Amino acid sequence: MVSMFDDHLKNLLNSIKNGKTLIKDRNVLHFSYFPDNILHRQDEQEKVLQSLSPILKGSRPSNLLIYGKPGTGKTLVVKKILKLIIDNIKTNKFPIKLVYTNSKDEMTLYGLLVSLGSQLGIKSKKPLQNNEDWIPKTGLSISMVFNIIIKTIIKNNFNTVFVIDEIDNLADLISKTGKDILYQLTRANERIIHGSLTIIGISNDLTFKERLDPRVISSLSEEEIIFPNYNVHQLKEILIERIKQAFIPNSVEDSALNLCSALAGREHGDARRAIDLLRVAGEIAEREQSNMVKQYHIKSAYKKMEEDKEVTAIKSYSLHEKLLILSVLKAKKFYTGEIYAIYKEFCKKISQKELTQRRVTQILSELELSGMINGRIISQGIHGRTKKYTSSISYQTIINTLKNDTIFCDIL
Repeated sequence: MVSMFDDHLKNLLNSIKNGKTLIKDRNVLHFSYFPDNILHRQDEQEKVLQSLSPILKGSRPSNLLIYGKPGTGKTLVVKKILKLIIDNIKTNKFPIKLVYTNSKDEMTLYGLLVSLGSQLGIKSKKPLQNNEDWIPKTGLSISMVFNIIIKTIIKNNFNTVFVIDEIDNLADLISKTGKDILYQLTRANERIIHGSLTIIGISNDLTFKERLDPRVISSLSEEEIIFPNYNVHQLKEILIERIKQAFIPNSVEDSALNLCSALAGREHGDARRAIDLLRVAGEIAEREQSNMVKQYHIKSAYKKMEEDKEVTAIKSYSLHEKLLILSVLKAKKFYTGEIYAIYKEFCKKISQKELTQRRVTQILSELELSGMINGRIISQGIHGRTKKYTSSISYQTIINTLKNDTIFCDIL
């Protein structure tokens, strides 16, 4: 017997199938979409290409660090330039290998090295011929895996470029294990007689170098490119291009477009955020069977996305940023010294090497700028002034976000 609710679901399904469609190509609004034309990043594309150009002549390019806030086009530009070089390889006599990995996708240093090795053609299963190198998914030491990768580069005379996206997360993986793979990578060319290895690091964190071994910094950042935030006008032009491809004609009001650009521009000029906001607003408008995406659809989408923003932000933070948010929540007097003492206890419990108090103070200021914590200067009379921090998010939100992460089991 069919229930009334089942009838309702069938009617809802029919209305979706037969209703108005505003979005004709949802892929264009997805974060993985690769536009043919990357607007307002001509200078950055040229700089990245110039930096990598020596590899086309069989020379080793300088190591390159690329900085910029999320949604400023860093990964898009690098991937585009890599594609241009790959297309040129067909007519090039030098063996070139361009390898890309996002360190945030890898939970361990071992997994990151396996990802790099597999793109060099190193198998993860034992080959039939015993003289072929292979890297099992587990079981070897970090140094053994690294040696196999270097051996493969030398054996094939590869001019290799390792692109490590969100390299700041790799710095956190290094701090967890004490295995400074970045130091080994930046010194690899001392061992490579034929071929070369260049590192391109992409980071959202302008200060991540402060967490690195001083010996790594000079060799890693031989060249640097900073991607500026998009302004409201630039975001509007980016959205107009996406609307042309993703929506049916005349389905987004100008006022909705302006509001979407303004809201994203207010949040550090994040193009990815602007496109997500437009997509969610379009989906809301379709569900309502509206003829157009209007201002109130953008507002509704913004409210919906804000609800998940805190959870998403916490998940994106490094281990030490999460520990400091927890430390602020656990503190009673909220002074920097007390927060640092709690943070050190947390590090001890989970067997992590703590950061310096100077670095912790910097991270607290960054978390304050992001809105996750609030800071207030307090006068102590003859003892001068100090800063007190309080959390702007609830302890329950932290628990719900981190409860499935085993590393926090002993401190939540």
